[in-house]
Amino acid sequence: MTYAEVNGISLWYEEHGEGAPLVLLHGGFWTIELFGPLLPALAAQGRRVIAVELQGHGHTPDNDRPMRYETLGDDVAALIRHLGLPRADVMGYSLGAGAALRTAIQHPDVVRRLIVAAIPVRRTGWFPEVLAGTAQIGPESAEMMKASPLYAAYERVAPHPESWPVLATKLGDMLRRDYDWTAEAARISARTMLVYADADSVPTTHAAEFYALLGGGLRDAEWDASKRVAHRLAILPGRTHYDLTGDPTLPTLVNDFLSAPD
Repeated sequence: MTYAEVNGISLWYEEHGEGAPLVLLHGGFWTIELFGPLLPALAAQGRRVIAVELQGHGHTPDNDRPMRYETLGDDVAALIRHLGLPRADVMGYSLGAGAALRTAIQHPDVVRRLIVAAIPVRRTGWFPEVLAGTAQIGPESAEMMKASPLYAAYERVAPHPESWPVLATKLGDMLRRDYDWTAEAARISARTMLVYADADSVPTTHAAEFYALLGGGLRDAEWDASKRVAHRLAILPGRTHYDLTGDPTLPTLVNDFLSAPD
């Protein structure tokens, strides 16, 4: 548990387990703690899980730059290089999935395999009511969220707990910015698994569209699977955007994907 000085930011990360490196990236307002049983389950599978707290989250203090998916991706790539790793697997959930995706797009040389959980490839892929909710994220919502487990986890570890409204302001500003990574995602070189809940904040039709960008779901795989693509799509039944990482089948899905031969 320590800091890495990268890109002008003190990035907090924790290492759990031993084996092939897997960088794990959290959702918006989260800390590493909120991954719950998922993190130790991944570490127990013979992986060196490098859990990161992104700009302004948890132990990682903010700085004077805006919050953008692109700079978060740069931070993750810089951490991988800081640790002296030729490449690492990268898995992100929600906000962290955006950072993971940008890492693979902007720094393909450091990502071996990529797991993107619960984020659309373009901003209009969120349900309209989700977009309406992100429009309200800011200092006022930060005050209301002080009764939530998210704030309790943040307050326990943040070097400057009074920066909670700043985090909400910067995060809200980023989430309201339009993005469309369709063309870039179609060119991702890392073998990729997309993971969504069947009642996610992203329609399952969009998950299928994203998968199709990677070449998946466009044809029959044939009896011998000779036409199956290397990428994967997982839709977790009975889950929502907010409890997806708690699904007990997720560690097995992740391990199976990361362990599959090239």
